[in-house]
Amino acid sequence: MSIRFTWVVLIALVFGCQKKDKRTDTLVIIHTQLGDITLVLFDDTPKHKESFITMAKEGQYDSTTFHRVIHNFMIQGGDVGAKSGFRNEGKRLIPAEFRANHLHVRGALAAARDGDNVNPEKKSSIQFYIVQGKTFTEKELTTNLAKLNYAAGMYLQSESNLVLRDSLVLMQEQGRIDEMQAILIDLKEEIAEYTALNLDKYATPKQIKLYTTIGGVPYLDGDYTVFGQVLEGMDVVEKIALVKTSVNDKPLNDIFLTMEVNQLPKTEVTSKYGYSYPTGKIIEN
Repeated sequence: MSIRFTWVVLIALVFGCQKKDKRTDTLVIIHTQLGDITLVLFDDTPKHKESFITMAKEGQYDSTTFHRVIHNFMIQGGDVGAKSGFRNEGKRLIPAEFRANHLHVRGALAAARDGDNVNPEKKSSIQFYIVQGKTFTEKELTTNLAKLNYAAGMYLQSESNLVLRDSLVLMQEQGRIDEMQAILIDLKEEIAEYTALNLDKYATPKQIKLYTTIGGVPYLDGDYTVFGQVLEGMDVVEKIALVKTSVNDKPLNDIFLTMEVNQLPKTEVTSKYGYSYPTGKIIEN
């Protein structure tokens, strides 16, 4: 075999492997005592995808727990820093990769992070969470809740609204926050007129469609990186979200996790799980 022919064969093999790699994907399966959760990671959030897969392959997430669980919100896990000898690894940060096409819908996989006061660049930690969320009305999605609550404080000082104010205070004391918020949203136009404040918030048609049907946590969009989604196992997410927790949202009984990494052809991912791979350019927020 000539040297020239050998190089041609090697180049063909290299490019052939690269082509094959593009046609496969890496799925991550989270095993828990309550069942398994299968995840696909997005190609347009490469830093988060690489980090998550590498740590899963190396077993760094194994023996951690879902340590923060809030029903109708999310389940959070991956506190590697709590493991012996992994403290420094747990402090590692990943640059934000916000994408307008990745929303906090039910089943979204996203990265936890420290607050803006200590993390203005909104860099991600290696902890992650899976969105459970809930459905919203269009009026909820198009209302600035922070401004509404501020305006309601003025509105409820009116003597004609004192009975309503006392009723809402009682609801708050009883923990009926969602019910209290729903009443204020119904009164949005009246409160806006009384305070002369604009209480509207823009929501895209896509957000309105998804959050009124599938549900999720819309107020996290654009603030936390969404880098994957659940393909199978949302029933397990629901089970975890329903466990009893302590005052700091930690499950009373530990929910340990281990991770498995599988390489599959993208065509098989689509046929088995119904997942459609996106095409086109990256859409940044």
